[in-house]
Amino acid sequence: MKKDIPELIVEDVAIAIVKEKDEQENEVWNSYLINLKDHKIEAVLVTSTGYGEIDGEQKKTSTLRHFLNEIEPHSFMKIEPLLEDLFGLSNEYWLSFYAQNNLYDKKYIFLPETIREENFTLLPLLKKKGVLIK
Repeated sequence: MKKDIPELIVEDVAIAIVKEKDEQENEVWNSYLINLKDHKIEAVLVTSTGYGEIDGEQKKTSTLRHFLNEIEPHSFMKIEPLLEDLFGLSNEYWLSFYAQNNLYDKKYIFLPETIREENFTLLPLLKKKGVLIK
């Protein structure tokens, strides 16, 4: 029965969007998964997609899937680069992983125009500024 299925809430795992320099010193935007837990997370799968309206026209990006295997406690891993042209869309990251023999999943949505410098905060572990959803 549905009442017998435990409701597992994702805590201490975040997605961040960071503006940084690449190898050629160009400014780029990257997304990161941050594990703030005291234990590793395993079989980590992240899907990303963008959707919404730009200039009165409905837009949707391709859905990308990233298998990150495992992320150690108190560490982070880059997910993917993000094009600045997509900031006018809702950028959705759907995360699923195993932790301590339980399967967890959570959807993180960066709403249109929220990825901007006035919304930056100092990101845990990365020690850089960016936009964070916990």
